[in-house]
Amino acid sequence: MGRGEAVTATVAPARPGAPAPELIDVVAGHRRRRGVWARIPRPVRRMVSPVLILAAWTIGSTTGLLNPDLFPNPAHVASTAWRLLSDGQLALHVGVSATRVLTGTVLGILFGVLLAVLAGLTRTGEDLLDWTMQILKAVPNFALTPLLIIWMGIGEGPKIVLITLGVAIAIYINTYAGIRGVDQQLVEMAQTLEARRSTLITQVILPGAMPNFLVGLRLGLSSAWLSLIFAEMINTTEGIGFLMSRAQTNLQFDVSLLVIVIYAVAGLASYSLVRVLERLLLSWRNGFTGFEGTA
Repeated sequence: MGRGEAVTATVAPARPGAPAPELIDVVAGHRRRRGVWARIPRPVRRMVSPVLILAAWTIGSTTGLLNPDLFPNPAHVASTAWRLLSDGQLALHVGVSATRVLTGTVLGILFGVLLAVLAGLTRTGEDLLDWTMQILKAVPNFALTPLLIIWMGIGEGPKIVLITLGVAIAIYINTYAGIRGVDQQLVEMAQTLEARRSTLITQVILPGAMPNFLVGLRLGLSSAWLSLIFAEMINTTEGIGFLMSRAQTNLQFDVSLLVIVIYAVAGLASYSLVRVLERLLLSWRNGFTGFEGTA
């Protein structure tokens, strides 16, 4: 073949309905490049980071890289947890905190959804409610703690109100945005088909806002646990926040680390709950799930 001559390749025509050869090569190459990591079950892969953190904590405490007095090793923390669980203290404090979070979360969801629906469906509701909720969003919860104690005393009231407020704001902001983010063409189409307003709300608007509501629920649950920390560390004698406050006063670092682990587990459980709800309530949505790892 002479220099400068064009090189051509003959490709056999594909059968009707058969995938293109280029597509076959791409898919086959993707499968060949699928590495060891991609073949590991996802639940196992999700445990890698926590296990690495636990291993680093153990090695650091054992070798002296971390001061064992300030960072007790995981075995010491586990023995402390067993001791508190055996004498009933841990179950008591965790149960009290879980009850507060559950009560505040339920109330926050009810108030947040109600206000979001009123503001999202009507312009009058938006004029009356939206600015107030945006203002409350900008105010940190812990700034309200002293005022709530002055107004309501040191009982359960301030704690429940703090948690309710944190959850309600997160639910409202996201659900309101979801309602107003529903495609106007879908609403007009339903109106063209002479759908009743109740049908329009229950079959078009609220399902369209459901993804945003679940995002708000995820943020609201995180806010509930954060609000609980502030509420239970002031003027209380029960709850895991009280355990943390007492441990800091008595320099019980093993108890402090135990409380942090409890908060972490509670946050992970809340996140898992929202993921389950997403699978149940958003089964109709075919969303992007991310690229699989390749070599």
